[in-house]
Amino acid sequence: MLQAQAPAQAQAPAQAPAPPQAQAPAQPQQPQNQPQQPPAQPHPQQSFAGAGGYVSSIPVRPTHLGHALLSEWTKIRSVRSTMWTLGVMVLLTVGIGLLTGAVIAGHSDSLGPESPLNYGTFGMMMGLIPLITLGVLVISSEYSTGMIRTTLTASPARARVLTAKAIVFFALSFVVTLVTTTVVAVAQYSMLSDMAKSAPTGAEWFKATVGVSLFTAMIGLLALAVGALLRHSAGAITLMVGVYLLPLVLAIFMQAESLKDIQTWLLEYALPSQLNVMYDVALTSSGPSGWEPLWIVTGLAAVTLGSAYAVIHKRDV
Repeated sequence: MLQAQAPAQAQAPAQAPAPPQAQAPAQPQQPQNQPQQPPAQPHPQQSFAGAGGYVSSIPVRPTHLGHALLSEWTKIRSVRSTMWTLGVMVLLTVGIGLLTGAVIAGHSDSLGPESPLNYGTFGMMMGLIPLITLGVLVISSEYSTGMIRTTLTASPARARVLTAKAIVFFALSFVVTLVTTTVVAVAQYSMLSDMAKSAPTGAEWFKATVGVSLFTAMIGLLALAVGALLRHSAGAITLMVGVYLLPLVLAIFMQAESLKDIQTWLLEYALPSQLNVMYDVALTSSGPSGWEPLWIVTGLAAVTLGSAYAVIHKRDV
């Protein structure tokens, strides 16, 4: 009987224990009033990188005129030509001005109707030549060295580059000339005030310092525009020095009676004559007077600079 039950028990299959059912992890409960996060903004360089492309970590900022002004100021104050030309200008203006005042004080007893401030014209007449040279070099030197390619790569807006150069150079030349003319005016007044019939008025002081500085800075801006048009340092400097000095030199040698009208016109409108008018020392009884030379030079600089703007976009570089 025991033997009969054993096979029966062997035929019954052993039931395997049921596997434990996998339990899903408990989900954390989200707070009810959690604010929604704004969608992430695309990187400014993502449009250039393409799908799956590299995106630089360097931030991208749009450029403006302030960046160009800072760049031009860094360039103009870091080159040796600026220090040399402005140094020569200050040396000539102050040196000749003081020498003129000393000579007049030692060989004259009275100035007559003239003001002590009128004699600053001799030093400024020579000091304008280095300033003209610097105005040309501000832009033509970049074309000579090839640096203009780097400048236009960093700032492709060519009109912005020319505007920044014009603003920086005009401001620099005006400030340096204002300091120089003020020093010369004060020195000459201290040396010649006892010989003058009356003290200069406030308007005369303003014209001999601020007015002359504006006139000088405009001539420098004219030189910069000529440099932008020619893009050649030697040629532009030669042309500007010729425009500055040649009319007056021609007028001196025009002694024929048939050339009197041309001689008078050259004496009236030559740039050194216009500078004399700003110092209230006119070579002729006719021609521009008062503040008219400043407006004439401003118009001439505006026309030349406008021509530079017109052609700057039509050139390869």
